[in-house]
Amino acid sequence: MKVFHHISELVTLKDAHQKDGRKLLESDLSIINDASIVANSDQILWCGKASELPAQYEKLEKFDCQNYTILPSWVDAHTHLVFSGNRAHEYSMRLNGATYEEIAKAGGGIVYTMTQTRNQSFEELKKLTNQRLAKLYSYGVSTVEIKSGYGLSLNSEENMTRVIHACKLEWENKITIKNTFMAAHAKPKEFSTTAEYMKSVVIPLLEKLAPEKIIDAVDIFHEKNYFTDEDTELLFKKAKELKISCKMHADELNDNNGAALAAKFHALSCDHLLMINDTGIETLAKTPTVAMLLPGTGFFLGKPQANARKMLDAGVKVAIASDFNPGSCHYDHVFKIAQFVAPTYKMNRAELMAALTLNASHALNIFDQGSIQPGMKSKFSLFKAKKLEDILYTWNEDLFFKHGFEMLR
Repeated sequence: MKVFHHISELVTLKDAHQKDGRKLLESDLSIINDASIVANSDQILWCGKASELPAQYEKLEKFDCQNYTILPSWVDAHTHLVFSGNRAHEYSMRLNGATYEEIAKAGGGIVYTMTQTRNQSFEELKKLTNQRLAKLYSYGVSTVEIKSGYGLSLNSEENMTRVIHACKLEWENKITIKNTFMAAHAKPKEFSTTAEYMKSVVIPLLEKLAPEKIIDAVDIFHEKNYFTDEDTELLFKKAKELKISCKMHADELNDNNGAALAAKFHALSCDHLLMINDTGIETLAKTPTVAMLLPGTGFFLGKPQANARKMLDAGVKVAIASDFNPGSCHYDHVFKIAQFVAPTYKMNRAELMAALTLNASHALNIFDQGSIQPGMKSKFSLFKAKKLEDILYTWNEDLFFKHGFEMLR
């Protein structure tokens, strides 16, 4: 148990937490100046003005934090970290005018990465994933979701899921990892229809792995030329039967009423939403389903960004993630992505911070982090700045210093 003392700015997000991350104002950052936190490696015990530190904590070891701002740790709630190879040639094709769909039809896209990934062993994929996790940890990420989806066969998708689980155990004292089963990422060529692939690979493998309780959620690429409403309902009903949460890639390339379908099945999140319609926005505003925006993908593909402002004004719970993957967002720094897009999204500071912490946690079914209050996990980070405004302003430098929970050990 230790004290982080005389913190220049402590951004607690206490009021944002009380408002369930919706319709946030600047005041919902709940900033305390010259603050202190008392915590052990697991839990926050007290926080408030340094001058009000309870006498019972006065003799504890203290870290002088007068030159630091402390925030809830970053949560990257949508990544595809397990893959092999790269698609640099596709990026060049895109710069020369090819669309995502045209590249896929030419043998590129997800299926191209599938070939590279199937050729790698468990140990090699684990090594690559650990290298990527180390980078995320160095940016201040303390919680990450990792999806399978580049195997697209019984053996390879199982291998990917077990790689994620192995990394989850190996990193449990540093990064909380959520394991999302996304065998329904694309249809490999050996199957004539998505329905055939779902019944031959996706559902049987889910049924096989579910009893081991290593899968935290399922996901599906609900999109024209990928997976249909019927495929999605089949997967989500099976997940419900197995007591596994669901998530969905929705309304990315086309308006497919994906958000409404995700909300119907009480999905933890629906992700992308570049083409979401007004009905989808209205539906999400009335449900716990988080709108997971992935601006890096819009940048990488050269597409217009999601209408974040419209969602926020409607009362939708909005989060931001990196979508780090080899094809549509080969960039892994979720905070930098959020910095770049915030002016376009027209987000205020509370909305931005909640999108990276509180709401992103909820998208992973985690409700004991994302704000700094007694009883919450010690998932907070120190930044080399006296004010939050300096962290947001400094695009050319990463001011992350250290994870709070790491200093508590």
